[in-house]
Amino acid sequence: MSRFFDLVSKPARDLGTAHASRPTPSLPERRPHLVKLDSNENPFGPSPRALEAMRAALNAANSYPDDDCGLLRRELGSYHGLPPEQVLVTAGSTALLSLLCQTLLAPGLNAVTSQRSFIVYSMAVQAAGAHLVEAPMQDDRFDLEAILAAVDSQTRIVFVANPNNPTGTMLEAPVVDSFLARLPGHVVVILDEAYYEFARHFASLRKIEYSHSLDYVRQGASVVVLRTFSKAHGLAGLRIGYGLGPAELLAYCARMRNTFSVSSVAQVAGLAALDDSAHIRRVVENNTMQSRVVGEGLSALGYRVVPTWTNFLFCDLGEDAAAAANRLQEEGVAVRPLGHWGAPNCIRVTIGTPEQNQAFLQAAGSLGSSGSAAGVRAAGLARGK
Repeated sequence: MSRFFDLVSKPARDLGTAHASRPTPSLPERRPHLVKLDSNENPFGPSPRALEAMRAALNAANSYPDDDCGLLRRELGSYHGLPPEQVLVTAGSTALLSLLCQTLLAPGLNAVTSQRSFIVYSMAVQAAGAHLVEAPMQDDRFDLEAILAAVDSQTRIVFVANPNNPTGTMLEAPVVDSFLARLPGHVVVILDEAYYEFARHFASLRKIEYSHSLDYVRQGASVVVLRTFSKAHGLAGLRIGYGLGPAELLAYCARMRNTFSVSSVAQVAGLAALDDSAHIRRVVENNTMQSRVVGEGLSALGYRVVPTWTNFLFCDLGEDAAAAANRLQEEGVAVRPLGHWGAPNCIRVTIGTPEQNQAFLQAAGSLGSSGSAAGVRAAGLARGK
């Protein structure tokens, strides 16, 4: 037994195992030419306007940031048609997930979500001393009926990632409407829309109704909508996200937040990024076109690819994904194996630039060296046979 085992809290002991089992992140500094497609990052980087704003903000780096993120909250409220009291800015949407769990959960209570969803849900719930119930998936999608069946008198939170990470699947707005109408009043729904900009663009092209999330907030429902600047806006390294929801609940969460948790550089970058619609349009249009290129390329190699609503693809290789990911990294491309999500034969690959995607497809064509049936078929197809 270690020196501090009896001193630390039970959640801290339990989370040690969860942290240890997480995939080791890629280290591009060790492989400077590594094509990094494992973390759903924006391959085009931040908006030029955001870069300019960040450079200017560095001159005032000796001063503490606005702890309330007042200007950004007001701008986000105006952007979404909400009062600033219904906006809370945090150090990434993951920080807000933790705040919501600390505010709403306690030992003996639970939260409900789906299997194969965002791994931080489990970590945030466990850190609050509560229990996470994972309902089974259906066809790589959230099964809302199964989630409803899992809700009980001790449930305080339901997490719905829409679209979902890592499967990339989406729930249509009418389906979510019906689901919310049937939940009991003691449950708060966290609608995680980290990939909102991509899903909205796909939905407009596919003539499908994506999200009524802000309508729920305006109607006073027990719903918190999560958005982030990490994906389409390209600010993942700055850690800035936000929630839209009931003013009273967000005020309780704000009490739990660390002081000065959102840097001044992140705040001005978020303001500038929000205003650069041309950059977002470039990002989502590239993503739409290149998701088709990568999806068709993987399908031609013999793999099962789930149609995406995000900036990544969920792909079933039909073989051990961790071993395949190691071989791809040797070929110079990093992807995410999904064994820790309960999908040991699957990978998640970010949609990159055209050049990055071609490098990935070329590397994927070399997986035949494993000797697996899918790999041998992939190698033959990559050679045009």
